[in-house]
Amino acid sequence: MRRALVGLGAVAGLLVLAGCGIRATTVPVDVGAAPSRVSCDTPARPAGESGVQGFRATLELVCGSQLVGVDRVVPVPEKRVVRDPVVLVAQALLEALEKAPSGEERDAGFTTGVPDGLTAGPARPGDPTGTVRLSRKPEDLPPVALAQVVCTLSASDAVSAGSGPVVLGGPDADPPRAWECTDAVRSRPESVPTLGELVRPGTSPSAGSGS
Repeated sequence: MRRALVGLGAVAGLLVLAGCGIRATTVPVDVGAAPSRVSCDTPARPAGESGVQGFRATLELVCGSQLVGVDRVVPVPEKRVVRDPVVLVAQALLEALEKAPSGEERDAGFTTGVPDGLTAGPARPGDPTGTVRLSRKPEDLPPVALAQVVCTLSASDAVSAGSGPVVLGGPDADPPRAWECTDAVRSRPESVPTLGELVRPGTSPSAGSGS
């Protein structure tokens, strides 16, 4: 696979040209007395396919009723002028999560629950650094979709430094909340806490939030 570095302003270090596929994983699925298995694996892109301009990221898709991280090159949004690199990356990740998996991915068991039209916006005055304001209240999203968003954004170095909770708010003035991507969330995304830890102005989210 061809890999070449490209630049893009504040997030230049994240951008690449690549044509890589999905990381192979096998996840057990309980369907009765004996578990069956889905491959959660799709073939790499054809060698002759042109690369995608964007940045490398791990998207959390649903496979076998669990969240499974897939390595992608995420295209950068072209129609939005965004000065904040955190918002730019978050928007790109949301658009990637909203997109239906390819036919090969669906055959391998991948789905996504993130609804179309979900967008990322800048923090409001007084929000903690790194807050992402969504176009819908996070707690109003379907639990699986919220789990996908939380785990995908929290794994991004540009959004949450790749560790710890991710701070999300809605379009209104309600204080943002912090959610953490735990093993329990990944294994049972439908049970992600509806409300994260409330984050007041001037405070920082702490590990172990989301209860």
